[in-house]
Amino acid sequence: MDHQFRETMEEFLQYEIFNNLVSEYLLALVILVVGFIIIKFILRNLILKRLKGWIVKSSIPFNNRLLKIFEAVILPLLYLGVLYISIRNLELHPIINQAIDAVILIFATFIGVRFIGKMIEYILTTYWLKGEDDETRQQSVAILSPALRIVTWTIGLIFLLGNLGFNISALIASLGVGGIAIALAAQGVFQELFSYFAILLDKPVKIGDFIIVGDLIGTVEHIGVKTTRLRSLSGEELILSNSDLTSSRIRNYKRMKERRIVFSIGVAYETTLEQLKAIPGYIEEIIKQTENTRFDRCHFHDYGDFSLNFEIVYYMTTPDYTAYMNAQQKINWEIKEIFEAQGIEIAYPTQVLYVNQSEPVTKTNLL
Repeated sequence: MDHQFRETMEEFLQYEIFNNLVSEYLLALVILVVGFIIIKFILRNLILKRLKGWIVKSSIPFNNRLLKIFEAVILPLLYLGVLYISIRNLELHPIINQAIDAVILIFATFIGVRFIGKMIEYILTTYWLKGEDDETRQQSVAILSPALRIVTWTIGLIFLLGNLGFNISALIASLGVGGIAIALAAQGVFQELFSYFAILLDKPVKIGDFIIVGDLIGTVEHIGVKTTRLRSLSGEELILSNSDLTSSRIRNYKRMKERRIVFSIGVAYETTLEQLKAIPGYIEEIIKQTENTRFDRCHFHDYGDFSLNFEIVYYMTTPDYTAYMNAQQKINWEIKEIFEAQGIEIAYPTQVLYVNQSEPVTKTNLL
């Protein structure tokens, strides 16, 4: 009975269906099932899970998101490879073989392009935006990501068509001619686009910066692909092209760490030498007691037409303009108060007229 069963099984296994033995179909099925089991239960559920746990516990700078990207690519490729190996063991019609090769190539290209796109997005968001709260850079990544995906898919499509046997030389040539025509027609747009990338990479300005560009003064509100928008001090929106921005001299006050202040004050010629020598000390003490300031120097500078002039230099430790005005106002008040207390007269434009040598000198206000 067993002998008869073995003979029957051997006959069944040697039975030919569409140019392939039943045993060959069974071998293909075994390869497919065993391969899928190894990938799913051993590689995915056992090895990858343990690897994830080990990465979380260790201090290796390997992002879990990156592991998920590789998992999303490697596992489908392995499934695809097992399916391809199991099918290729069979002797099929040439048309079917070509169709299978084409389908496998399409799926492999699709997975590869997705992997490259996700890796580019990962690099942009993980390394370029790492620790950044720059709204300009975040906005740029949001614009760059779709553009890079389009480029990646275009290259992937050309690669796929070339491997499927299509003549892509004519396609590439036509794209080249079309690209030249488009570039000539949209020369201004591309100039603004390149200027946008120059702003993006070189970062002369960012959203929120207070800048002066030529005769335009305002705060940067938006940096677009073609134009940059400022909000002026009087409230209106100023729009200038990116090429104008990159070709101009920009004064960026947002990045000013300290503000150097120079001002002068003149006292009357009747001020005594002792009072003159005391003035630098008075002003130094006033500035040192003013918030957000750092005293630099105060010197008797020169003999003016109607005053003895002092030059004062100090630094604001904050770039805030309102803080500077508050500090300067306080300094002016304190100088006025201490000068009045010490009997020091602040000079104003006067002219001395000599009537004759025996009469006293009189002052005439020129204001």
